[in-house]
Amino acid sequence: QVQLLESGGGVVQPGGSLKLSCTVNGSSRANYLVAWFRQVPGGDHEFIANINVHGERWEVDSVKGRFTASRDNGKNTAYLQMDNLQPADAGVYLCAAATTTYLYGPRSTYLYWGRGTQVTVSP
Repeated sequence: QVQLLESGGGVVQPGGSLKLSCTVNGSSRANYLVAWFRQVPGGDHEFIANINVHGERWEVDSVKGRFTASRDNGKNTAYLQMDNLQPADAGVYLCAAATTTYLYGPRSTYLYWGRGTQVTVSP
């Protein structure tokens, strides 16, 4: 059974930085596409960024230049470096994994989900 565990959330001031981690456990192959989502009011999930096993990445325009996805395949861990955080970035961040390298699939592509880590941006 595949399990995802996020960490790295916290409280920062506007302009601050956080680095989230997502470790994929229970899998013998580090070939998952890993994505980051933010839970929005109402329970839906807003796509933020993803990265495949080859290091190819895609992120939404609102975070380009501020957020960077990366990964360490040897550690089965993906990261989301978040810089210049703003109050609008606050929320629960979840990682999700899919058995594909294609970056632009729909949300249903992701079969495995973590429980999330809270990011708070407050003066």
